[in-house]
Amino acid sequence: MLIEKKLDELGIILPSKAVVGALYVPVKQTGNLLFISGQVPMKDGIPVFTGKIGHERSISYGQDAAVLCIINILGAVKEYLGDLDQVKEVVKLQGFVNSETGFDKQHVVINAASQLLHDIFGESGRHARTALGTNQLPMDVSVEIEAIFEVRKGV
Repeated sequence: MLIEKKLDELGIILPSKAVVGALYVPVKQTGNLLFISGQVPMKDGIPVFTGKIGHERSISYGQDAAVLCIINILGAVKEYLGDLDQVKEVVKLQGFVNSETGFDKQHVVINAASQLLHDIFGESGRHARTALGTNQLPMDVSVEIEAIFEVRKGV
């Protein structure tokens, strides 16, 4: 339970159940890879961070949204695996930022997500990544992140 201990040290409380709002599963495993569906910044089923990043919402607002997306990703993975220590490494993130026209700092917003994964998993948390701007996200949320994790053999 090393990862759980690290989450406690960081003051992170994972959601107990992934919120699914359509016809998909939060986590799909093939071989040793987990494909984690896009998670948005929701808490208790309610969008917490909404609006476009740029003039309407600040970069730090977007970064807070990205952190909550990662917390929700980890909650979905824990629900699926039962134990986050089964995660071998974070392979890839794809982050979408609800952006105003002209905003070009999506990579800075998604850095907060990357940093949190590194803080939790160490070098195993370093990953490939894509950070994209979009003109709209579901429920007008500010950020959505999907991920690919590798799990230990036999999981």
